[in-house]
Amino acid sequence: MAQEIWLWITEQLQQFRGWLARIITNIWRWLAGWLQTVSGSSWRKIAAGAPLLFFLYIGIGMPFVHRVDDAVNPNIKTPPGGSYSVAAMAFLVNRETKTHNWTPNDPFFLPGSWIDNTPNYQKGMIRALSRFGFELRDQLGRTRGSSAVDVGLEKAAGNLSKEPDRWILDFGTSFLPTTASDVYYREGADELEKYNAKLAAGEAIFERRADNLLNTLDRIALDLGASSAALEEYIGKHAGGFLPDFGADDLFYQVKGQVYAYALILKALRQDFTKVIEDRELRSLYDELLKSMTDAATLDPMLVTNGAADGTIANHLSTQGFYLLRARTQLKEVTNILLK
Repeated sequence: MAQEIWLWITEQLQQFRGWLARIITNIWRWLAGWLQTVSGSSWRKIAAGAPLLFFLYIGIGMPFVHRVDDAVNPNIKTPPGGSYSVAAMAFLVNRETKTHNWTPNDPFFLPGSWIDNTPNYQKGMIRALSRFGFELRDQLGRTRGSSAVDVGLEKAAGNLSKEPDRWILDFGTSFLPTTASDVYYREGADELEKYNAKLAAGEAIFERRADNLLNTLDRIALDLGASSAALEEYIGKHAGGFLPDFGADDLFYQVKGQVYAYALILKALRQDFTKVIEDRELRSLYDELLKSMTDAATLDPMLVTNGAADGTIANHLSTQGFYLLRARTQLKEVTNILLK
């Protein structure tokens, strides 16, 4: 009986293959016949018009894709009993990958591949969220680092650490379709929202201790310090040149995205750690820190220039670095008080 069923299945598969081969053959014959009817002059028009149409499509699409959203008071919804900083992370990821368009992994035939400010801004943002994701996993989401790591936070941290420019085809890793960066990020945001729901229900941990806030602010200060050093190095090598500096805006918008994400996280941490900040009388100093971060995050020159320090052309990287230095100094003042 089993052998008869297998023979019947084999026969049906052979018939299907034959039917499919006939369909493909007929389609190919029709296409080949139609192509023979196209004149040489028509082919020349197509060859000349296709690139023009492509660049017209790119040129029209670029302004629509370009978006640097640095709103400092977005509508972030936090469940009662949940974490404001976790909600801010999930909000930013969802906004940049769902509401807006994730551009760093756009292939060449999409307009996002032909712009640079938006992709660099989003790269800087996801870098900051990734760093904070590990801090959330290793410190804030555990009891003094001794309890088990929350599975959802671990997955979220891992997903947010994926490189930002991976498309569905990444021949550097595989010739088969792969998972795009923005898919990983959306899954990470889903895990953050699930964790926040558990936290609101009393089924997860978020340690609101002074030492956790101290460690978190130290990590943010270190990351901002690395960006400040990158700005200083770039200015030292390229400031005041005669030719336009096309790399200055890349670095500017990467740092802007990073600072913007940290500005919203720091603002959310102020709500998460309200008791600590009030007990240590940090309200005024913390507000000054938030102002410095906001000033850096909302810098928006029409054209990013990297002029000489004593030249007539502005150096926007230096201005950005000034705000970073002020914010890092204020972060250090806050952590010194938390140490006492």
